[in-house]
Amino acid sequence: MLSELQEKLDYVTAHRENRLKCAQFILESPQFFNELVSICFTPEDKNNHKACWILEFVSYEELLWLQPHLDFFCSNLKVLKYESSMRPIAKVTQLLVKSHYKKDENSILMSEENLQDCIEASFDWLINDVKVAAKAYSIRTLYVLGNHYDWIHPELQIILNKDYGDHSAAYKAVAREVLKKIE
Repeated sequence: MLSELQEKLDYVTAHRENRLKCAQFILESPQFFNELVSICFTPEDKNNHKACWILEFVSYEELLWLQPHLDFFCSNLKVLKYESSMRPIAKVTQLLVKSHYKKDENSILMSEENLQDCIEASFDWLINDVKVAAKAYSIRTLYVLGNHYDWIHPELQIILNKDYGDHSAAYKAVAREVLKKIE
């Protein structure tokens, strides 16, 4: 027997309005949030990518809901196998890292281990053969992290300069933007 969330996810499509509708369901029924996060990191679940889409939209509104799930979220970034799951999770990772360093009353508090997991996943997405959106979010995440870990910017600079000619206009735009900030 499917859970109510699984039934909802079965009907989610890639259309933005459809994804927003399911995200609104989660925002109005937070008791399903734990299950949503769990599905995001269960690649064998047929709704895995859909759960990731929904988590991205929910995170725009309630990023703090991820606070109790950070250890699970960050340590499982490496289990993602499909690009349709990586892109939204790369965006959520960027939101988490930015929030951590914002340091206000609504900031996410990440452990050193959480941050290391984000660094590792972001570099993996950047150097592996994944679509440009996940790479772009990873570049921006690594830029923010590089403001706090002095070894990241030089590594990021090497990768961006080396790979620059092999990528799309979108990748090049993000790479130029970040390289300009680093230099």
